[in-house]
Amino acid sequence: MFVLHEPQKLQILYESLEKNIPESLKVYGVIFNIKNKNPFNMEVLVDAWPDYQIVITRPQKQEMKDDLDHYTNTYHIFTKAPDKIEEALACPQVINWEQVFQIQGFQESLDEAIKKVAASKSVQVDYTRTKLFMMEIPVKRNTSSNGKMDMMELVNMPTDNKNQNKGDFLSIKLDPSHAKLVNEQWDFGKNERSLKYIERCLQSFPGFGILGLQGLPISWVVMEQSCELRMAYTVPKYRGQGNMQQICYYYVEYLTQRKIPFYLHVAESKEKNQKLLRMFGFNISLCGWHQWQCTPKKYC
Repeated sequence: MFVLHEPQKLQILYESLEKNIPESLKVYGVIFNIKNKNPFNMEVLVDAWPDYQIVITRPQKQEMKDDLDHYTNTYHIFTKAPDKIEEALACPQVINWEQVFQIQGFQESLDEAIKKVAASKSVQVDYTRTKLFMMEIPVKRNTSSNGKMDMMELVNMPTDNKNQNKGDFLSIKLDPSHAKLVNEQWDFGKNERSLKYIERCLQSFPGFGILGLQGLPISWVVMEQSCELRMAYTVPKYRGQGNMQQICYYYVEYLTQRKIPFYLHVAESKEKNQKLLRMFGFNISLCGWHQWQCTPKKYC
């Protein structure tokens, strides 16, 4: 595999990957950010050009200097040929199996190859599968047969209906000063490396929250380097008050106006969150959200 550098080729690849959404969404989102200042210094590898079968995005080598930082050491994969992915994964020039890292993708067919190569390299794999949610923004404002309004109807509601200033609560755009609070509540975080990762996300990508009475966010959502909306959380005593809905109104409006792709994942057990997303017009993608955290035995 080789790195695809040329902006024109990256644009062609980006447009091609759009035809394979949702399976290609991870690499699609990364390439969107590479084309827009590339704040995480990512690069794109393909097995061939222009008739590619495998696309892998990863940080540039100088970024992966901490062998224990799986937040930074993240690979995103899409393939049209699952039978060929094992050979690509085994190549040390493609994946650094001496580090702790993670692979994210929306194809369950990657699982067998990743685990087989990992076993051959004495690497432990922790696999997580959740539900992938994405949205197709409709052109027209509609109300479905079951009475649910679509997202464009919701984001175009008058300000009073969206509760822009709900009592003393205000919608705010997050910044790196909020990283510690976000990190403390993120199920995948709660450590120093995740804190640095969140700070970097908030420096580079949009994050929105609701400010409470004490001047601290009480509800928030953050975007990361593959355009996924993550780290969503509401302080328990403020749940059930529409704060996450308020964030969704502004976040979706902000992203759609700027033509930024977005999607998110929800754990199988969080049925209330799934119900809320369906109400907003998000759909479950059958391919699912998949993550493989890989740890060499020497670090276990």
